[in-house]
Amino acid sequence: MDESSLEKRPQDRPQAPEDRPAAPAAPAMRASDADRDRVADILREALAEGRLTAEEHGERIAAVYEARTLGELEPLVHDLPAGRRPHEPAGSARPYDASVRPAPAPAENLVAVFGAAERKGRWRVPARTNAFAMFGGVEIDLTEAVFEQREIVINASAVFGGVEIKVPENVSVRSTGTGIFGGFDVRTHEAPDPDAPVVVITGFAVFGGVEAKARRGKRLKNLRSGQ
Repeated sequence: MDESSLEKRPQDRPQAPEDRPAAPAAPAMRASDADRDRVADILREALAEGRLTAEEHGERIAAVYEARTLGELEPLVHDLPAGRRPHEPAGSARPYDASVRPAPAPAENLVAVFGAAERKGRWRVPARTNAFAMFGGVEIDLTEAVFEQREIVINASAVFGGVEIKVPENVSVRSTGTGIFGGFDVRTHEAPDPDAPVVVITGFAVFGGVEAKARRGKRLKNLRSGQ
């Protein structure tokens, strides 16, 4: 056998650093609101398909909105046939199924587990608000709020609890929510003014309730500035 046959074949040579596959995202990486929302969507589908009980779903949802890292999110869906991992890039997410998409901005989380959470008075409404109630109640009052964008989304989830949303009577309200052994009572309507803010309410209620309605006599004074 000549010496040339003993030479290393190209595939046997060590890979150069630039040829090696990139390492997966570290579990200790901080989770974003989009990461938490994707995991919450997976859990909601699992509940609807009967893969999780209402109690299991409630426990995991509470953990989702308390999670700070990707490593804390992954165990919550590791036993579910999720289509992607929580740390996949935001660009790979499925399109939002509501009629209006929120502007890219941080979400606000309101969580009530055996307790209460509320947001009312003069406050600036973010593009997305996540409200979760389990054996407790969440109240969101938009009648004196400041709208900094025309379209906002409230993702309301109630498990043996309730979420109440109050809106001014001159804004548009749309809904994509579902009641499972519970009530998802959202009174939708379109404001006469095409420049009026739009509030999209999505989510679900399991042995609980989500209610949204306009408060008579409460109106935004300047629809074009959201005040």
